Amino acid sequence: MNIQVVSAPSILGLKPSGVQLLPEALLKAGLLEQFNIVNQPILVKTLNDLYSAERDPDTHCLNTSPIVEFSNALASCISGVIRNNQFALTLGGDCSILLGITAGLKALGNYGLIFMDAHADFYAPEQSQTGEVADMDLSIITGRGAAMLRNLNGFAPYVLDRNTIHIGQRDEQETRKFGSDDIKNSAITCFDLATIRTRGMAAVMKNIMERITGMNVHGIWIHFDTDVLADDLNPAVDYRLPGGLTFSEIEHIQSTLLRTGKIVGMSISIFNPTLDIDGNIARNLVSSLARSFYSPAE
Repeated sequence: MNIQVVSAPSILGLKPSGVQLLPEALLKAGLLEQFNIVNQPILVKTLNDLYSAERDPDTHCLNTSPIVEFSNALASCISGVIRNNQFALTLGGDCSILLGITAGLKALGNYGLIFMDAHADFYAPEQSQTGEVADMDLSIITGRGAAMLRNLNGFAPYVLDRNTIHIGQRDEQETRKFGSDDIKNSAITCFDLATIRTRGMAAVMKNIMERITGMNVHGIWIHFDTDVLADDLNPAVDYRLPGGLTFSEIEHIQSTLLRTGKIVGMSISIFNPTLDIDGNIARNLVSSLARSFYSPAE
């Protein structure tokens, strides 16, 4: 696999709390060495210095204009990497980086998305308590919310509901409390944590593979928000929730997907190195990713 690391440490969809250090931390933990990557990382210039905690009066989101500018730059980068037949391993940042990633994919054709996240990220701007685009990124990229964000270059929706699979949600109680649209009322396929625990990982993966087989797409992107991991394994996130998936479960999901040959890239977001005092979580993340990519077929 010809892997190209893309560093996209934007915090415009969240806050400057430390997630902008994610690429630096994973690279320091040996990502390039464990993956035998010879290409130098591509750095997409952030606009983090333009961060504002004030909502845009028209979109009700934070940092709408800088996110649009950053997303366009990231979209161009992702399109170029994929055109070059490279695997785009993209290090965030917060998960608003998905706007640029999926817009870049849509420029090339129709792509599917595997969205691994403890949160649904399906708020409408008016429903979000924070205005953070990281609250609503999945809603936006599937064609909902503020037009400035969901329709970059006229590409809305970047990913169709029927080509989207959400894995690992465990914030249902919060979404009901704050009045979020229910992701399960959409055509997005959802396997929340409760479903995984009830049905078992083998049955869930069988269903995921069936869904992937039925997708009429040019390729599939994996989004790995590290808060999908169990809170005791990865407390280095800004919005913590009890429970979650184990490293071995994450590796099983990712390695199974990667072996299909359909995966064109992966994004990693939300890990906050300032909350990982000894660097052990970063090392565990890198080792787990390496096992996902290079584990033998089961």
